[in-house]
Amino acid sequence: MFDGIAPSYDRLNHIMSLGVDKLWRKRAVKEIIGTDDGVGDRRRHALKVLDIACGTGDSTIAIAKAGGAQTKVIGADISSGMMDFVMEKAARAGVTDRIKLMVADGTALPFEDGSFDVVTCSFGIRNFEDKAAGLREFFRVLKPGGKLVILELSVPSRPWLRKLYDIYFMHVMPLIGGMISGNRAAYKYLPASVHAFPAADVFTSMISRSGFSAARFKALTLGLCTMYVAVRP
Repeated sequence: MFDGIAPSYDRLNHIMSLGVDKLWRKRAVKEIIGTDDGVGDRRRHALKVLDIACGTGDSTIAIAKAGGAQTKVIGADISSGMMDFVMEKAARAGVTDRIKLMVADGTALPFEDGSFDVVTCSFGIRNFEDKAAGLREFFRVLKPGGKLVILELSVPSRPWLRKLYDIYFMHVMPLIGGMISGNRAAYKYLPASVHAFPAADVFTSMISRSGFSAARFKALTLGLCTMYVAVRP
């Protein structure tokens, strides 16, 4: 499915989120690197970051840009079609030397224990068939003291906003997505996957049960997106 919608994926993301997805990624990058512009204590070190379910690379590239020349980012995704677009975008951003790509299943990562300073996943873990297995793998490949940062779409809790959200997300978005991508079924699946994702407190508990400490979440933009942060002890 993701291979099929890859050519229109970026354009549709920005259109349907009204560009707010860029602000969400900026918040995640701040958590990963240290500050909005990447200047902070963490930038003084050579960070090794794993971006799981990296898709077409928006988050991968943003991390590479903010982290500076010493930061290395591995983008991993099960969809090679999505990753076909990453390096062309990275070249325009001038960060191809900081990025490597790998086709990989997030629930069975081909990396040694304790390989990364940061593991991140933006808008991808809801697509994992076994989310707990994915979290255990994230824990395994992180170094002790390493940080987990997850962004995921979420359903707003305020009743009035929930009604508007459901109208847009369940009816308008599949129509627009289908017209532009030619795959309406994919844009019916995407909102359904958000509705099926655990509530923020439940998912935070899942993170803790996977071995992480200091797990927390923060709702962004009235609860349309949630950022989860935790540390490997």
